[in-house]
This record gives sequence, structure tokens and C-alpha cells, in this order.
Amino acid sequence: MKAILIVAALFLTACGSSPEPQTKTEPAPVLAPVPDHTAALPKQGLLGSRLVPDHILDIPKMPGGSLGEYSAKGRKYQLFIIDSGTNQKAAFLLMDLKGTLQSPEYIAYMGGYAGSDGNRNVYVFAKKQYLAGVIGLSKAEADPIAIELASHLN
Repeated sequence: MKAILIVAALFLTACGSSPEPQTKTEPAPVLAPVPDHTAALPKQGLLGSRLVPDHILDIPKMPGGSLGEYSAKGRKYQLFIIDSGTNQKAAFLLMDLKGTLQSPEYIAYMGGYAGSDGNRNVYVFAKKQYLAGVIGLSKAEADPIAIELASHLN
């Protein structure tokens, strides 16, 4: 009789359905809040500004930052400010961005580079803990705008 009960118990446990394996879903990474430096963007020609939580300018290596949309003399362009937290991090971001540029030209008096990322002109510089720049204008057009933007970063 014992043997029958043991066989019956084994049979019943074998016939039961096993639980579905649970798939673990990774929670989305929590991004640190992006410091808002839209007030530091020059006002002349400003159409609007916003915070970009991550990958400013759609560049994978770049964090988030403040982005301004501009129009002047029929030309549209963008200004950006990334607060990296330290001077060293800003320098590393500058080198990362330089690496994405085609034919980067060093701008000694700004501590930055001018070049293109394929379809748009990029003028970028580091000042203190900030990485900032002008997108969409030639170096000659962007230079006075970048100098003004740099004066707002204190």
C-alpha cells in the first residue's frame, strides 16, 4: 500500500505544470537631473529653449544639457550648455566631441574646436565645468556668438 501511495504521489507531482520562468526586466536607468542653464543663453534671436535629459544634439557620448534654438538674419542655429560638474569632466567631454568631428580645427583663444559632424557645423569649447557651443553656423559666424555665450558662463 505504501508503494502505491508513493507512486501516486510521484505521478501527481510529475503531472503538475511547472511555474513559468519569470523574466527579469531591468529597470530603466535613472538619470541625474540636468542642471538648467537656459537663463545663461543669450536672448537675442532666441526662439525657445529647453532641457535635454540625455544625449544632447543626439550624440551618444554626450550627457544632457540646456539647448537654445535661434534665428538671426534668416539663419537657424542652436546653442548648448552642458554642466559637467568639474573642469576635468568638461575637458574629457570636449575630447569626446572632438572625436566625432570631421576635420576639427583647434581654436586656441577659445580652448575648443570647429568642424562638422557630417551635416552640420559644430563650434565647441570648454569653460570651467561647462562644455558649450554653437551648432549650424560656420566658424566665422559662430565665433562672436560663442564668445558672447562664454561670457555668460560664470
